Amino acid sequence: MIRCVGAIIHHPDGRLLLVKRAHEPGKGKWSLPGGRVEPGETDHSAVQREVREETGLFVTVGELVGRIFRPAARGTYEILDYSCWSTEQDLSAGDDAADAIWADSATFATLDRDGALTEGLAEILRSWNSLPRNE
Repeated sequence: MIRCVGAIIHHPDGRLLLVKRAHEPGKGKWSLPGGRVEPGETDHSAVQREVREETGLFVTVGELVGRIFRPAARGTYEILDYSCWSTEQDLSAGDDAADAIWADSATFATLDRDGALTEGLAEILRSWNSLPRNE
């Protein structure tokens, strides 16, 4: 089992933070910021590190929203997604992210329709009531 974390971050206006993956798995697809938990690292510190590396934002980590499992080349990814918030909104893609955006409902729906999201992301966020919250 490969422990990973993700961040569900909504802008104050309801848009959802997405990053475009620069590496496999899911290279070129839009997803939530996140990644592997390093040895000796807590989930919360891993979320903060990953979000900072991928978007330039400092975040406060809240409650666990949900957990998913994905197949990996050498095992299974266990991904724990946490609700987060930030007082910052200016994004700067870096590290494992080729780009970062605040996606509104229409943009998210377009990315989903065009197959540009990582597999199952829209369905999972819908089931967790975590889609973009603006019209």
